[in-house]
Amino acid sequence: MASRHQTHTPLLPDSGDKLYNKEEHLPPVPIHVVTSACQLPAEFLEPSPEKQLVIGFDCEGVDLCRHGTLCIMQLAFPDAIYLVDAIEGGEMLVKACKPALESRYITKVIHDCKRDSEALYFQFGIKLHNVVDTQIAYSLIKEQEGQKRATYDYISFVGLLADPQYCGISYVEKEEVRILLRQDPNFWKYRPLSELMIRAAADDVRFLLFIYHKMVDKLNQRSLWYLAVRGALYCRCFCINNNNYADWATLPPLPDDLIVNENAPEQEVLSVLDVPPGKMGRVIGRRGANILSVKESCNAEIFFGGDKGPPDKVFIIGPAKQVRKAEAMLRGRMLEMY
Repeated sequence: MASRHQTHTPLLPDSGDKLYNKEEHLPPVPIHVVTSACQLPAEFLEPSPEKQLVIGFDCEGVDLCRHGTLCIMQLAFPDAIYLVDAIEGGEMLVKACKPALESRYITKVIHDCKRDSEALYFQFGIKLHNVVDTQIAYSLIKEQEGQKRATYDYISFVGLLADPQYCGISYVEKEEVRILLRQDPNFWKYRPLSELMIRAAADDVRFLLFIYHKMVDKLNQRSLWYLAVRGALYCRCFCINNNNYADWATLPPLPDDLIVNENAPEQEVLSVLDVPPGKMGRVIGRRGANILSVKESCNAEIFFGGDKGPPDKVFIIGPAKQVRKAEAMLRGRMLEMY
């Protein structure tokens, strides 16, 4: 398929393990705007164990969550970037991607998958599976280096790109798009796609495969298991249903060689706590003080639906015993309200 759009992607580790500052020295990579499923690679549309893939993945939209509008899905392959236009292609195009997005044969590398997964699930019935979340991977690498979970914030994508261990580049275009989004929240809905929109969408995925290989090289086997299982739990996080995720793919099992270890990791779980309406501020505390104290006491991640929802719920992810401890502490905060 011919394309008049193109960009550059950093060379992967097996091609020299070097990110060039001078992009003109890199071979150009085409950017395809996709409005029909037939424009996508066959190995993506029909996943198989014989042709396993690793792709960069992201979504753009208006108020992206269960109620918002998914406008574009970005797919980064080593030799091309595909912008799946959900506005022009509609539900039929997005659902043509469902087998790939749910497949264990296609690894989706993404930065912070929670809202993307929520939008795909509630708007299109897609249960995002087999993700490598670079935000989680970054945290795990910090843990391996001896840094406690609660002592650092979640890395933004801009921050990750700026880290010299991964890319060491400034992403000034991202701020330009953020300003435009503040001025007009419907930015991603407009068609035809402008050159800025195409460039911005491609930029959000074109470095992901390079970062993925750099991160996987740093992670030990224990951390790789955590990465897989936490990624699965992050995908489920805001996708609350009535059957306790029975229709989702099973969580990655603990590898045999980690089971025999005396220090075997505990199974990770996701817990959802209901908060009395109007009391979430009391649970969080002034400037997040209550949540910070729970995080410092428990080795668990804590998330909120916030303005996008779901409201009045707290999501806790981590080792089962630590999650139960966090639950007890948060319930204690709720009892203090009365």
